[in-house]
Amino acid sequence: MTGLSDDKKLVLLCRIEPGCLGPDGIDHIANFCRFANGALKRVDAEFIKWRPLPRYDKSLDEIEYSIAGKGLTRPQAAQYLAVFDKSLEEFEEHFHDTLTELIDIYLAKK
Repeated sequence: MTGLSDDKKLVLLCRIEPGCLGPDGIDHIANFCRFANGALKRVDAEFIKWRPLPRYDKSLDEIEYSIAGKGLTRPQAAQYLAVFDKSLEEFEEHFHDTLTELIDIYLAKK
């Protein structure tokens, strides 16, 4: 399946801890999220919309899934990904690996 309309794509909202950018991360997290959003647009773009945001409130989940504004549970997100022959665990692991690479790239440019 390619060419899904945006309202059919899985939205992955990821709240990123400022501390992952070092002791002054709070000063850079908003810019990093904009940088990550641009880079992530090319990752699994046929079925995923990425929403990296700063995680200022630790009471909110790190990752949330939705489609067309409707929240999904982890099992529902897993079902969606299964259509694309992806497992949720492998998908999240790949996302975290990609995020780590983006952090390294961003910090090298600072």
